[in-house]
Amino acid sequence: MRITGIRMFQVDLPLHEGSYKWSGGNSVSVFDATVVAVDTDEGLTGWGEVCPLGPAYLPAYARGARAGIAELAPQLLGADPLALGVLNERMDSAMRGHPYVKSAIDMACWDLLGKASGLSVATLMGGHAGDDVALYRAISQDTPEAMAARIAQYRSEGYTKFQLKVGGDADTDIQRIRAAAAELLPGDVLVADANTGWTQHVAVRVTDAVRDVNVYIEQPCLTYEQCLAVRRHTNRPFVLDEVVDGIDLVVRGVADQAMDVINLKISKVGGLTKARQIRDLCVSLGIAMTIEDTWGGDIITAAIAHLAHSTPERFRFSATDFNSYVTVAFAEGAPQRTHGRLAASREPGLGVRPIMDVLGAPLQVWGS
Repeated sequence: MRITGIRMFQVDLPLHEGSYKWSGGNSVSVFDATVVAVDTDEGLTGWGEVCPLGPAYLPAYARGARAGIAELAPQLLGADPLALGVLNERMDSAMRGHPYVKSAIDMACWDLLGKASGLSVATLMGGHAGDDVALYRAISQDTPEAMAARIAQYRSEGYTKFQLKVGGDADTDIQRIRAAAAELLPGDVLVADANTGWTQHVAVRVTDAVRDVNVYIEQPCLTYEQCLAVRRHTNRPFVLDEVVDGIDLVVRGVADQAMDVINLKISKVGGLTKARQIRDLCVSLGIAMTIEDTWGGDIITAAIAHLAHSTPERFRFSATDFNSYVTVAFAEGAPQRTHGRLAASREPGLGVRPIMDVLGAPLQVWGS
């Protein structure tokens, strides 16, 4: 099988709740997703998606993804899309860094591998572990009272894991954590996610003030070293997210006992191929994972579901159903949340069928 063409599309994904707010005064109301179709000489097409959380979250942005794909696509024509290791080496040789640019292409090739073999991506990645996957719900930054009120609302939708967006003023964040924790029921899980928003001394202050609260602390500071210093000052379970950009960081983190859980974002590490490598290492080393991406719609939600569903349950801290946050559906067959849980399709590949009337005409086409 050979790649004969690559098509690139763009789709806006407005949020049901109007906006999504996190540390540093950042907010997004419409997510800018890039969808890629990889066409082959055997008549099969694979689909992928990348959707950065705006330009202020990570070193990634939507127009950068499209510019990078335009740079890579002509160099991949004629390649074997099923030779995923070779394909990733080819992308890494053609473009240093910029892993998020490569993610949608790699994802589309996993979709092709499933379609060519007649197997779901989850089966190819190890098999469906259990019936479905527990999800978390992110609680956009707001007043302590408003954020606490979201706990009951989201619990009524089936969620039992809640990710509280903190990373602002220390006193307010302490109030946010305590107010939300007061709403928890037995079996609920609360994560205070600062998204790098605290300086080290503020993070130490906040985590010390909630030592008696049943809460996980996630990515308090900008750098790994700052997070490690906070980790050594707190008795709360600890999650690393934004700094986890490759397998080397996981190895370092385990050696330093820097975390109990990582957030594994598919596009941040370069796609499903490298995300699976990190997933398997974490399983071997006993590190639990939230499996997700920076954001996205139906195709990314499907990719998350396949990677998460094929992960042993005891190492599956949580996952995300991004397509339930947004108002636009652009693929049939995408997994849908059912009472706070998500299951990967058992159809070949990712199991998604894009709705071309929604995607519209491609922005660019390479090859035939």
